[in-house]
Amino acid sequence: MRVVVQRVKEGNVVIDGKVHGEIGAGYVLLVGFTHGDTAETAAKVAKKITELRIFDDENGKMNLSIYDAEGAILSISQFTLYADVSQGRRPSFTTAMNYRDASALYDVFNDELRKRNLRVETGIFGAEMKVSLVNDGPVTIWVDSKEL
Repeated sequence: MRVVVQRVKEGNVVIDGKVHGEIGAGYVLLVGFTHGDTAETAAKVAKKITELRIFDDENGKMNLSIYDAEGAILSISQFTLYADVSQGRRPSFTTAMNYRDASALYDVFNDELRKRNLRVETGIFGAEMKVSLVNDGPVTIWVDSKEL
């Protein structure tokens, strides 16, 4: 499982011309799954993300959690995080988890975040989405379950 964590001032996702999810300060998460990922993987990654201290304290040092910042999460499914561009010019997505299983794990992941008392907005798995954000810092962190 891979997640790109972006600390934001605000973010939203538009689907079919309508805002589907919107947050102020917090994280926009781009979330991808691969073969072998499980509900346990999703829980482990959710825990790691909620424990990150990447918001600035009063001294401008990244020392505060999303709870301290009273932030929210906008979670967006993104199978392209598993693109393989090692051969040719067109990416291969064979390492991305299949649609059905990834969709189920995406729901598990978002539920794990909600269990940790965070407001979580989402896109729609597999939909054509327009994601907007104002990156804060910018701060962008890569979380890969194989590294936890």
